[in-house]
Amino acid sequence: MTAFGKLVRTTAFRLTLVYLLLFAMFAASLLAYFAWNTRRLITEEITQTVNSETSEMNEIYDRGGMFRLVRTIEYRALRPGANLYLVTTPTGQAIAGNVGSLAPGVMATRGWSETAYRRIEDTDDRDHRALVRVTELENGFRLLIGRDLAERRRLFGIVAKAAQWSVLIVVVLGLAGGIFVARRVLRRIDAMTGTAQRIMTGDLSERLPVGRSGDEIDRLAENLNAMLERIEALMAGLKEVSDNIAHDLKTPLTRLRNRAEEALARSGCEADYRAALERTIEESDGLIRTFNALLMIARAESGQARGNMDDFDAAEVANGIHELYEPLAEDDGMTLKVKADPTPVHANRELISQALANLVENAIKYGKPASQPAGTVVSMDSRQITIEARREGDQVLLSVTDRGPGIPESDRKHVVERFVRLEASRTLPGSGLGLSLASAVATLHGGELRLGDAHPGLVATLVLPARAGDRVAPPMPDVPQKVA
Repeated sequence: MTAFGKLVRTTAFRLTLVYLLLFAMFAASLLAYFAWNTRRLITEEITQTVNSETSEMNEIYDRGGMFRLVRTIEYRALRPGANLYLVTTPTGQAIAGNVGSLAPGVMATRGWSETAYRRIEDTDDRDHRALVRVTELENGFRLLIGRDLAERRRLFGIVAKAAQWSVLIVVVLGLAGGIFVARRVLRRIDAMTGTAQRIMTGDLSERLPVGRSGDEIDRLAENLNAMLERIEALMAGLKEVSDNIAHDLKTPLTRLRNRAEEALARSGCEADYRAALERTIEESDGLIRTFNALLMIARAESGQARGNMDDFDAAEVANGIHELYEPLAEDDGMTLKVKADPTPVHANRELISQALANLVENAIKYGKPASQPAGTVVSMDSRQITIEARREGDQVLLSVTDRGPGIPESDRKHVVERFVRLEASRTLPGSGLGLSLASAVATLHGGELRLGDAHPGLVATLVLPARAGDRVAPPMPDVPQKVA
């Protein structure tokens, strides 16, 4: 397609043509109305003038008779101007006036008419147009008084020519403006198209050009750039997850296979086979938990869970998690406490429960106080984990606080990534997905996961937006799935 063909097929050029047509029609209608109104005003002025002279001539005839009327007509007919005068006998013979000829039947009809005529002194053969009024005098004599319409015709011609030039100028300027706008828009669209083609080839770092006008194309480009940044981040995350899955799941899968081979290779008893199967099932359960956690994170990050939002009390979730994990904490020598005030929130109850459960599990695993010298008495406060639910302003805070070694500030941005585990925790069981899921759940609800110092220890807080006047839903059982 040629450059001109692309130009005329643009939406901007077509819209310009539509606006041009509408404006031209409006201008033509306005000029036509002006011309018609001008014609009407001139006609009214002629009518008033002719009526005035007709009344005056009738008065002269009444006072002085035919002789005085003829003398007045002859005198006025000699004056230059556009007025017409004619007096005829009952048989139609002209007595006085400046009209040489009329269209047939004009003098026979009383009243107003527009007719062709010629003056007596005219030397050309062209007919002129005039608006005349014929009145009947006594004894059948007739009086014609009128006015030439050349002035009206000239004014109408001026308006018509002005209309033609105006429409022509509007069309030329409209086409020039349409071409200018279309070329400007086409250049920007072509630049976006080129960027999009480079993106489709795999270069996700490309961004659409954004001008400084702030128009709708710039706003569209900004939104598309934000979408591209999100896509690039998701693709990078997908690649990272794929790499992490390949790296972190290779070891348990290899261990699972080796144990199965070892069980087959050895001719053991039934107890050995049972032990091998139990270890295999345990490894399989760990893999299943890992994949379930990955699916739940993907579900949260994709926004699929937004349709399951409900109104409930966050304090009930905190109390349910406390009841569920209190025995586990006691088995590990920890104390689990809860401080929860009635806190209405609108969210996905299942995901909030799962995220809070992950934070509690992490606190139980990694929140033990640091090793102390032999003989040192460890206080109960150092082994306490606190679950708290409260509201601050327009936010709902669900926090888990432990007294363990905590997380260095430099590592807090990385621990929420999938499969990331700090060196101190690599010897403990886990997949490194607990904080990732909690962060994804918080982001899904328009909030965030905050990690801070408890001096000593770590405080992990789910920050969720709250809505005033939320009603509390009936209690529901919390059965979180272990993923951390």
